[in-house]
Amino acid sequence: MDHVVGGEEEEDELEEEEEVVRGVEIVIMNEVFDVILAMKNAYVSLQEAHNPWDPEKLRAADIAVVGELRKLGGLRETYLRRRCYGSGDMLMEVVAPYEAAVEELRREVKARDMEVEQLKQKLKSIVSVSNNSKKIRSLSRRKVFCSPVLESPAQELFEGAMNLVREASQSFTSILLSHMRAAQWDIAAAVRSIEAATTTATMISTSSVIKTQPANAKYALESYISRKIFQGFDHESFFMDGSISSLLNPKKHRQDFFSQYSDMKSMDVVELLDILPMCNFGKFCSNKYLAIVHPKMEESLFGDLEQRRNVVEGSHPRSQFYRQFLELAQAVWLLHLLAFSLDPAPSLFEASRGAQFQPHYMESVVRFPGGRVPPGQIVGFPLSPGFKLGNGSIIKAGVYLVSRN
Repeated sequence: MDHVVGGEEEEDELEEEEEVVRGVEIVIMNEVFDVILAMKNAYVSLQEAHNPWDPEKLRAADIAVVGELRKLGGLRETYLRRRCYGSGDMLMEVVAPYEAAVEELRREVKARDMEVEQLKQKLKSIVSVSNNSKKIRSLSRRKVFCSPVLESPAQELFEGAMNLVREASQSFTSILLSHMRAAQWDIAAAVRSIEAATTTATMISTSSVIKTQPANAKYALESYISRKIFQGFDHESFFMDGSISSLLNPKKHRQDFFSQYSDMKSMDVVELLDILPMCNFGKFCSNKYLAIVHPKMEESLFGDLEQRRNVVEGSHPRSQFYRQFLELAQAVWLLHLLAFSLDPAPSLFEASRGAQFQPHYMESVVRFPGGRVPPGQIVGFPLSPGFKLGNGSIIKAGVYLVSRN
């Protein structure tokens, strides 16, 4: 009988323990459900912080998710200590997907943070170019490692830069001429109008040359563009301000200009002007565009003055036409930076209309049979300026030649 009574007492004790365990299970599972609900809400906040991108909200949500995961981890340990291994496995299955999702989001956050940091560095580099104060360390670290920046300019660089100006000038002239023809312009009349507005009486009329040789209209138009884009070239800021830094500290001035040249030659000017539309280069582009493209010309070519309004307001259009103009503006700006980094600076000269052809200083843009300029040729009109470098070498001025007769 005692044995029977003892067995009943043991059974009662086991039942009491099981009730306690079940009570603990219920408490823990209720806490689990509460934590999972809170984690779901934090996870939703984490996703919402991605669009629109909100770094502060994202970090706060990430901290909340991690906190709830830690609570779940603590509940799991409590469960295991209570020897509820089966339920512990179930809890792990519930938590695992959230842990994986949060880990993936953490990696994405880290990648975004790196991207933001890179953009900050890029903006810092562009700002230093616009302020003319510091040498940009690099636009791209890979470019620096592949092609080290020179410490001082060589005279040969200037000739290469001038060739790029000529190529860009030809490209912009071609696109402008194609728009004129599409608008059914009388090209000879257009050249005559340009002459009347920009020059005084000359020995030779450009429009008369074009009237007799219409295929050479591009040279007359390029001559007009060149005069406008190079105007003010011999001043260190294209007369956009009264700077005299080249006189106050010539050596530092040359170093600063060459640093800007070295960094800007590989820069995307559209990207630069999107961030800093009113930097010195942006002002240069605006001034030259407004000088080259007359309001009546723009309205006739494009049907409105939208591009001009954008430029006047300080922004830079995204049109193909304006992008082509920016390539020319960048080429001239780089040539200008390089010119003022040389010691001594190159001397600019331009051939005069009606002047006798001088092969040492001039180069004909029209090729003659046999490659030799025949006798009796004079300058019909200049196309591009020439330069005399400090080492005595000459970059010839581009000229359109006509017969003296």
